[in-house]
Amino acid sequence: MTETAPPPAISMAQPDDFFQLLKPRVMSLVIFTAVTGLVVAGGELDWLSAAIAILCIAVGAGAAGALNMALEGETDALMRRTRGRPVAAGRVNKNDAMTFGVILSIFSVMLLGMTANWLAGGLLLMTILYYAVFYTLLLKRRTPQNIVIGGAAGAFPPVIGWAAATGQAPWQAWLLFAIIFLWTPPHSWALALYSAGDYARAGIPMMPVARGAKSTRLQILIYSLVFVPVAVAPGLLGLGGVLYLAVSGIGGLGFLFLAVRLWRSRAGDQPDKAEAVGREAALYDVRAEAKPARNLFAFSILYLMALFAALLVESLTTLPGL
Repeated sequence: MTETAPPPAISMAQPDDFFQLLKPRVMSLVIFTAVTGLVVAGGELDWLSAAIAILCIAVGAGAAGALNMALEGETDALMRRTRGRPVAAGRVNKNDAMTFGVILSIFSVMLLGMTANWLAGGLLLMTILYYAVFYTLLLKRRTPQNIVIGGAAGAFPPVIGWAAATGQAPWQAWLLFAIIFLWTPPHSWALALYSAGDYARAGIPMMPVARGAKSTRLQILIYSLVFVPVAVAPGLLGLGGVLYLAVSGIGGLGFLFLAVRLWRSRAGDQPDKAEAVGREAALYDVRAEAKPARNLFAFSILYLMALFAALLVESLTTLPGL
């Protein structure tokens, strides 16, 4: 008697699972910074083309997220913060996530190139490959500098937005890139200080795991001392106005204050909370000695959003007819 092949497994994935593959929280920041780059650049892109360009950048970012989850499913399953992701939790098949990411990548790059220009399309393609291949496969498990080098992927959206609007990527666009690039290490390492146990279990050499909490706190302070002047620079170089200068200056002082408090603290010296703590709660519900790290992590998000919001408001209020 011949054996019959087992019936194909039926996917239990829901539409929301595929939406979660896009990393919507990360995508929201990508959209915001890309819109800022596009608006600040000016240019002659009509509103429909601009909307399509932003859609393409958002979809491209989501594609990179889907590819990352497809490649990192086993690792994500080991970490409290990421074990609920669709691939890690088994709701979406790895191959389905990979196919989804590849299709969205091709769609977003081709549409952006055809509706805006191929400089923008090429930058979007480079960003996807940088995050999904260079960062995820080559950097993440090999060096504690993974987030420093890999942070470039998250810094490209304002440059892509600028290129979509003008067909160029001048120094002003790369200044916006530098702000996000230098913001990423203190932001990510602050989180890693109270999530080091997760990274250690997953075999990821984040800075607190590879170099210890004390060294990480010092490096956060050093990067903060470099980051804040760069964040203020657009207000001094004519890219931002009075509003931006005020937001970047006052917020920068707050950022440095929290970085110094973190440096002087003992955040990360003790293990993080027990595995029983829920995935979402673990981001903010931490030991008392880890609160300086949590506070810098939370404030860093607000500060970056405020910087780009100030640039966006100033640019919108100077558009013709406003």
